[in-house]
Amino acid sequence: MASVLKQLIRPQKKAMHRSELEAMELQMAKEILAEVFRVRLSEVDEMIENRFQAGEERCSREWPQELWVDGEAVASNMPKGS
Repeated sequence: MASVLKQLIRPQKKAMHRSELEAMELQMAKEILAEVFRVRLSEVDEMIENRFQAGEERCSREWPQELWVDGEAVASNMPKGS
């Protein structure tokens, strides 16, 4: 983590692209999480991936079950008879 902090704090001799800065910030955040939870970086990556997948599953359940146009259902994901 110290190397990432040094890169963020010390003056930069070259211009950094926004994506490079964001990547460094993400790496630093991962290192902080690893230190706080006393786990390896690979475990932090796994925690983030699990959290991301859980969010995707929750969003897919929130999606409307049918599409209505002019007061009529034109498409439905629900089984017939529901």
